Amino acid sequence: MNLVSTQHTLPAILTTNEAAVALNRKPQTLRKWACLGNAPITPLRINGRLAWRASEVLALLNPHHVVIADLGE
Repeated sequence: MNLVSTQHTLPAILTTNEAAVALNRKPQTLRKWACLGNAPITPLRINGRLAWRASEVLALLNPHHVVIADLGE
């Protein structure tokens, strides 16, 4: 997955497998991050499963890119 060209089509929440592909890591690495609490990004738990914010994945990939959150006001 090329995040540079697809960042506008990413869902807001990624599965562990999707986030792992985007970060070029194995899914087990992300699970380990969550278990040990030392993840560079914070996972969500949805119905007991891990999920990852696409905005945090993108920010991790491009730390100099500023993301302005839409607060929905």
